[in-house]
Amino acid sequence: MAEGQATGRGAMAPGTEYTIEALASEERTFPPPPGFAAQAVANDRGIYARAEADLEGFWAEEAARLDWFTPWDRVLDWNPPDARWFDGGELNVSYNCLDRHVAAGRGDKVAFYWEGEPGDQRVTTYAQLLDDVGRCANALKALGVRRGDRVAIYMPMIPEMAVAMLACARIGAPHTVVFGGFSAEALRDRINDAEAKLVVTADGGYRRGKPSGLKAPVDAALADGACPSVEKVLVVRRTGQDVTMADGRDVWWHDLVPGQDAACEPERMASEDLLYLLYTSGTTAKPKGIVHTTAGYLVGVSATHRYVFDIKDDDVYWCAADLGWVTGHSYILYGPLANGSTGVMYEGTPDHPAPNRWWDIVERYKVSVLYTAPTAIRAHMKWGPQHAAKHDLSSLRLLGSVGEPINPEAWIWYHRHIGGERCPIVDTWWQTETGAIMISPLPGLTTTKPGSATVPFPGVDADVVDADGHSVPKGQGGYLVLRKPWPSMLRGIYGDPERFRETYWSRYPGLYFPGDGAKRDEDGYFWLMGRVDDVMNVSGHRLSTTEIESALVSHDAVAEAAVVGVADPLTGEAPAAFVILKLGAEPSPGFGEHLRQHVAAKIGPIAKPKTVMFTPDLPKTRSGKIMRRLLRDIAAGRALGDTTTLADATVVEQIRDASAAGKDEE
Repeated sequence: MAEGQATGRGAMAPGTEYTIEALASEERTFPPPPGFAAQAVANDRGIYARAEADLEGFWAEEAARLDWFTPWDRVLDWNPPDARWFDGGELNVSYNCLDRHVAAGRGDKVAFYWEGEPGDQRVTTYAQLLDDVGRCANALKALGVRRGDRVAIYMPMIPEMAVAMLACARIGAPHTVVFGGFSAEALRDRINDAEAKLVVTADGGYRRGKPSGLKAPVDAALADGACPSVEKVLVVRRTGQDVTMADGRDVWWHDLVPGQDAACEPERMASEDLLYLLYTSGTTAKPKGIVHTTAGYLVGVSATHRYVFDIKDDDVYWCAADLGWVTGHSYILYGPLANGSTGVMYEGTPDHPAPNRWWDIVERYKVSVLYTAPTAIRAHMKWGPQHAAKHDLSSLRLLGSVGEPINPEAWIWYHRHIGGERCPIVDTWWQTETGAIMISPLPGLTTTKPGSATVPFPGVDADVVDADGHSVPKGQGGYLVLRKPWPSMLRGIYGDPERFRETYWSRYPGLYFPGDGAKRDEDGYFWLMGRVDDVMNVSGHRLSTTEIESALVSHDAVAEAAVVGVADPLTGEAPAAFVILKLGAEPSPGFGEHLRQHVAAKIGPIAKPKTVMFTPDLPKTRSGKIMRRLLRDIAAGRALGDTTTLADATVVEQIRDASAAGKDEE
């Protein structure tokens, strides 16, 4: 999934194609294990034909699984690019995630096993979560929040974050969650665009064993009246750090929320009422507030969660993401709770206090479904399989991948060392804007290929087109598009309908263009190539950075790689590679040349990196995304842009200094 970075402006020139044969020539296949397939939620291939023959009927069946206060009048009203799903219906997301399960006698079921980085633990049942949400919802009302008011949430991965989101949904106050790694300036921009009335935050959270402040950035964002819409700030005490509490504005959670009545009547929300805004980057400095509404979004995330992850009543499901990103919204909170499943939430990093932390959590909670990012998988590859081998991972029955295309060797490592060669892997493509998974295997039906997201979810009409919008033959690459509407689709960019149309719908009128390149192989499987602006034109050949990265990581000594395009007087652009080696491998100029030849053997001489730089780490956001923009700045010798969202801002300085030193030696 290219999570929320669609530009609508690809870099591919008309008439050119990807040369991605190396990725899409993967010959290893993995059919569903017979025992798994026999008991799978989706075990009838006819689901695809039914959804294609009757799109509205398919989604109406999924919508009927939810509880509605008022039934809908019409399934779909489609006037491209504007969609209205389940018009006339009324429901409440919080009610569907909590009340109906408690009313059905399942209140004692665990909703979340939560573990903080220092090791503190909480177990919350559905009945307890319903009470917590009711008290928080009444507290929000006491602070003046009313239906339609926007609430900004800037918190660590603690249960109160989930409670706050559900409380907003309960009273009809759209939330906008700002990831806790963002700067005060980024927070200010999002608060002001949403005109948020309230900010919910914490004194801080834990990261790598140390408290990381959150209240101070909120204070900085609100300083000198910079966010005039904000009236109150609700603060959770998490770390015990000293913080400044502004008189008349700031309120401690523990002083207000626990004393509220647990009963709070859920608002009857219209299907197309705004549920939340989530801001994502674009081609301009101004972030895009992606609009997700109530009914269609909940239908989309609950259906995809159930089918893609084959959810059973006794599963312990762990989406190892942060609630601050769309993955957390859709597949930690709303989808799983709508389905009444038991989830795991973890506050910290995968390697603190040791690289086996995740596998310890899997063993202790008997996690059966794990959904994580290729970046995390490659990090575990770097640390080595011995950490997972210390733990009993036999509870796992299904693995998932999200966030970016997964290279085949990481897929195989995941399959072998984490899944014990028995767990199907669902490699999923989607983004902030789509709200829910769009392309993915159904694990009881789909034969998988390492590195391919395989086929569209039932009811999703995906295609690969050329620069003129014509479908390309199988075996060729081009632009990924979606031809039909889907329930969880974004309804706009908040306050900017023209930007919405221009960004996603102008390139191919009537088709949604997410900004990603793809190839469909001879079996019709989709191979996602990442952003089209991560494609280089090398001597007239279109080369995907993902393809070259996959070739590098296929070498036994390489743990992770990032490739960017740099200007070259001879070829126009040339690949520059940044490589992390596995433990025990030694960097040297000779080994760099060896890797260049390895890429040439895998893809062709045209794809050989112009330079190979060995580095102990890569610049990543706290959600694990590699910031290739900064690597392009380093490779080009430009001044570095904003580094405030990096998990470790010192990494990019180290790479820049090492790069400069290497150039001095040339």
